[in-house]
Amino acid sequence: MLRQYVRQFCQWLVRKRPLGPREESESRRAPLSTLKLVILGVSRILGASMYVLIGVITLLIAGPAIIICFLVVALSSVLSELCYAEFWSRVPPSGSAYHYSYLTMGKLCAFLIGWNVLLYLVAGASCITRAWSYAFDSLIGNHISYALERTFSPHMPFFLAPYPDFIALGLVLLMTGLLVLGARVTTLMIKVFTGLNLFVPIFMIVSGFIKGDPHNWQLTEQDHRLNTSGSSSTFSLGPLGSGGFVPFAFEGILQGAAILFTSYFGVHGIVTAGKEAPNPQRSISLSLVISIFIGFLAYSGVSAALTLMVPYYQIYPYSPLPQAFLQVGWDPAGYVMAVVLLCALLYSFLWAMSSMLQLTCAMAAHGLLFQVLARIHTRTGTPIMAISAFGTLTGLMASLLRILYLVRLVSAGILPACTLVAVSVLVLRYQPDQILSKKEKTEEGNEISDHEASPSEPVPEAGPLRILKSLWFPTSNIPTRISGQIVYGCASLLVLLLTLLSLVLAQWPSQVFSGDPGLTTVAVLLLLLITGVTAIIWRQPQSPTALHFRVPALPVLPLVSIFVNIYLMMQITSETWILFGIWIAIGSVIYLGYEIRRSLAGNNHQQPPASTPQTPD
Repeated sequence: MLRQYVRQFCQWLVRKRPLGPREESESRRAPLSTLKLVILGVSRILGASMYVLIGVITLLIAGPAIIICFLVVALSSVLSELCYAEFWSRVPPSGSAYHYSYLTMGKLCAFLIGWNVLLYLVAGASCITRAWSYAFDSLIGNHISYALERTFSPHMPFFLAPYPDFIALGLVLLMTGLLVLGARVTTLMIKVFTGLNLFVPIFMIVSGFIKGDPHNWQLTEQDHRLNTSGSSSTFSLGPLGSGGFVPFAFEGILQGAAILFTSYFGVHGIVTAGKEAPNPQRSISLSLVISIFIGFLAYSGVSAALTLMVPYYQIYPYSPLPQAFLQVGWDPAGYVMAVVLLCALLYSFLWAMSSMLQLTCAMAAHGLLFQVLARIHTRTGTPIMAISAFGTLTGLMASLLRILYLVRLVSAGILPACTLVAVSVLVLRYQPDQILSKKEKTEEGNEISDHEASPSEPVPEAGPLRILKSLWFPTSNIPTRISGQIVYGCASLLVLLLTLLSLVLAQWPSQVFSGDPGLTTVAVLLLLLITGVTAIIWRQPQSPTALHFRVPALPVLPLVSIFVNIYLMMQITSETWILFGIWIAIGSVIYLGYEIRRSLAGNNHQQPPASTPQTPD
């Protein structure tokens, strides 16, 4: 009986959501050209990262080499978004990565992806409100921050802010109240702020050409001491690098890239809308690459202009663009940029909260979160419980946590989700269709009955021996149950091997590349194992199912995406992963509690008699 309960519970964990029929309205829309998809992608890319992340990363992590960080992130984002595009193409209706994983991989994978994306949205909304608070405070002469710093103790835990940010908390509560009353991101708001987000990088790049000084990319420690002597800045904290264009060395570039990975995440809107294109295979891939390239030009251009106008160690981290104009003597431009910053951050916060509420309601409606979160109030037409719960959580995080840990949590939430998507694409391409799977079972059953009826025939090969032979010589040119299981096992092994390789390269890079006997041998052995397992996957038959978009160069491209994502995750600090672990633990308790309760409830209603045990479906 216990075995039956355990088996039924495991089936609950991987149960997939039934696929509904395609809506008629989806097929009647006008086709989208590649140009329209590019415009959509650029509007999703350019946003809060330009106003929040650039200053923090430049001052504390990468210096002027933030330009290289954006290049690394652009390349890795192309890989991740191509995997996301095939993931989307397996499901007719539009939706998020959570919906696609629920329909294709089951509830457990869907919950992990959805819960991580929720962390990305909550931490992102907290960063936005924190940056809004700092920008507002800088406009009035930093009087609020100075007063609060003298009030609270300077000895705070490593992850807590020096003082509670009551402005950020008040802003979150105010916007939460507006959302409860039905405030939405309208089409007019999208057009206005897309125009502002396009104006800011153009104006900033032109200003950098006029007021920039190339010497700011060649600064030394002596320049830093001369320029900061007698300064009372509260943001010149910790080691500020050794000067030059790459003051924090190669490690700074990688750590900055790990945090900036979220800058291009919004480009997946192309994937969702790409089904309306006449040729999705060409339009999606081309528009993704062009959009990310334009985003890279904009982000890197703003970063170059900022670091040319102001020495990187004098950048105000939380509202860098307005303060840069004030520092070079363009006060009117600085105040205009501050107003634009405040308005753009409010729009970004509304967008993040709206996405958060949509995902929360979907997960609650499917039974993966508290179902009370999906209830819509009859008068306002809004999910009041979901808005209140996540608004309160966002306010607490924005007011209590350090902004550097908040931006790291954003990446800690999205990088695992993108990795799961790449793994899912790798596995799904080699799985048999349901019809083929049923046919295969019938044929296997016929083979077994034939052998039982003819004892004089030779005994067939044993199961393990057959599987070993199938590793390199598949028995069919279409996916079977055995080939699918082989890819499942190989993909899991590859994730483990890539994690070990990333750990070795992240912790001891100089020893590996300098020829240290032990570590170099370990790295080479891991590479050989990865190559061998990849070759086994490559030998397995792929599904012939027609898709709107298929990832090229399978299985290499998803594996490269997995490796890059895992390697970037290794650059995030251990303190951030502790906070991430707490978030995952909370989600695991919620999810497993729901699944155990539903599994037991199903057994109570359908429990068979003790004398005639039945096997669950």
